[in-house]
Amino acid sequence: MKAIKLFRPFAAYTLSVLFFLAAWRCLLMLWQQEIITNIGDFLAVLINGIRIDISSLAYLLAIPLLLHCVVATNVKINKYWFIFLKAYFLLIFVLFAFFEFATVEFIVQYSTRPNRLFIEYLSFPKEVFGMLLEGHLFAMIFTLVGVLVSTIIYLKIQKVIFAKILPIVELKLHAKLLTSIAIIMLTILAARGTVGHRPINPSLVYFSNDPLINSLTLNSMYSVAFALKQFGDEKNAAKMYGNMSEENIFRLVKKSTLIADNNISTIQIPTLVKRAPYFKGKPKNLVIVLEESLGAKHVGALGGQRLTPNLDKLINEGWAFNQMYATGTRSVRGIEAVITGFTPTPSRSVVKLDKSQRNFYTIAQTLKNNGYATQFIYGGESHFDNMKSFFLGNGFTDIVDFDDIDSPEFVGSWGASDGDLFSHSIKELNTLDKKDSPFFSLIFTSSNHTPFEIPANKIPIIEDESGREKAIRYADFTLGKFINEAKQQPFWEDTVFLIVADHDSRTIGHDLVPLNAFHIPAVILNSSFPNKRDNRVVSQIDLPVTMLSLLGIKDATPMLGRDLSNEYSNERIMMQYHENFAYVEDKKVTILQPNKKATYWSWDIISKTLSPTKSLPELGEKALAHALFGSIAYDRRLYTVPPSKIEREEN
Repeated sequence: MKAIKLFRPFAAYTLSVLFFLAAWRCLLMLWQQEIITNIGDFLAVLINGIRIDISSLAYLLAIPLLLHCVVATNVKINKYWFIFLKAYFLLIFVLFAFFEFATVEFIVQYSTRPNRLFIEYLSFPKEVFGMLLEGHLFAMIFTLVGVLVSTIIYLKIQKVIFAKILPIVELKLHAKLLTSIAIIMLTILAARGTVGHRPINPSLVYFSNDPLINSLTLNSMYSVAFALKQFGDEKNAAKMYGNMSEENIFRLVKKSTLIADNNISTIQIPTLVKRAPYFKGKPKNLVIVLEESLGAKHVGALGGQRLTPNLDKLINEGWAFNQMYATGTRSVRGIEAVITGFTPTPSRSVVKLDKSQRNFYTIAQTLKNNGYATQFIYGGESHFDNMKSFFLGNGFTDIVDFDDIDSPEFVGSWGASDGDLFSHSIKELNTLDKKDSPFFSLIFTSSNHTPFEIPANKIPIIEDESGREKAIRYADFTLGKFINEAKQQPFWEDTVFLIVADHDSRTIGHDLVPLNAFHIPAVILNSSFPNKRDNRVVSQIDLPVTMLSLLGIKDATPMLGRDLSNEYSNERIMMQYHENFAYVEDKKVTILQPNKKATYWSWDIISKTLSPTKSLPELGEKALAHALFGSIAYDRRLYTVPPSKIEREEN
């Protein structure tokens, strides 16, 4: 009885937190009732959620529970122990409350609970805080008020939890020992959440084909903690999707990329391949405009909203891809695909990882080796998302960012406006053009990013228009102005332009991987390739290979993309959506999930739906090979090229 009384505060606190989390989960499900359509799903989310909550609390309370046996029974110091315990309980509750209230806005933006994106944004407090103040002020107030009210209610409950607990009679040694053993066993069982071989994890409680429903089974603090833990495991996707021999991985990715066995691949660089370029002539300049958060659903020429008349015009003037698909949901993933041609992985983009900060392949590296001046132009601070470090270590020789733009007309949370960015870019391109060497410039926009701050009186006012729609129209206006001005410059005649989005504005949906939310615009201007509307289903990773071909570059590269100036017998794309990887070939889809069997689907690109289909083992092997390739290539530094003569002389 003494032992039971001793642990009454822990029991009462656990029940209080479980009730809070369960009640909040029910409110989230009521909010999302359009996707939780039956009582079975409701109960599954609730029951599995309680299992996750118990596991979370077991981890958080394990050490205090063990100490409690010894400290709380010592009448000389137990008073101070209970003061600490009250403070600790309060801290844990406040953290739970903060993450749960912050979940609402995160679901609105990303259709899932807070995850690794939440952690990554914390690395840039200045930019994120400015964005929250300007575009998400109501969400901040809602979160802060929610946490405050919940905390006040909890403090009243805490008085009851700790009522009449002093003094506590000291337990005898054998009672302490037996109690400690019992606590250890119960805590381990509660933390594991199962008696099975593996402890509880998200994949064990996921049951739906809708990622949002699955994420509701978690609590948000657990979701963020699990994502943080995965940062240490991100070198090896095999822990998530399964194993395959390296020999098979390289064989399958080379076969899918149509790399012939007699090409120049080596053990050191297994995917190294030399392709015959489409263009033959004097080297051309290259300008890539990477448009922030511009999904096809906003582009009139691609069947979306009529928000982009200038881009629509360019699409009809150039070589446009009607079915181009991004590889991920973040800007750094778009940079990774368009500049390096690297396959997406469940890890962070290589732009942010340690081993890829030097000697990791980019097209800038190849172009630099061919005598090009290589430049990155950004209206914000180039250190964001580690871009500056990655670019300077991998072929870019010049970084132009906010500090280099003289007297910008408008500055928002993310830096100078797109109008200022493009005006300065014209100056930079003219400066480069006056030199003897060809040039490559990557221009990265930012105005179409929450909180959607744009200068006044630049575009017509439309009533009842959302901030995003207004920002897209402004971004399109500045793009059209930039291209029109570029056409008047001496460099236009000898410059190929690629305009492509980094990712969709909001990559959400109710499929394990919502393929259509990865649909983006891409158009190539002023190349020697005939202008047309290309209906093939193609990937962002095909673009850097294609651009080198259009420039006439013959160098070998390790890229797995395809040169789209050629025709192929099949169509292939791939994308990473949180922890799920999708591999698509000729409208047949394999989706890999952590610690689960692959699922197979048929994709109707017209109705934009996925339908379950029979098992496709060969497609499943290709999917697994591509999902694992990135981790191996990154970890073993296999995604590179032999040093050029210039680099050898410099070293």
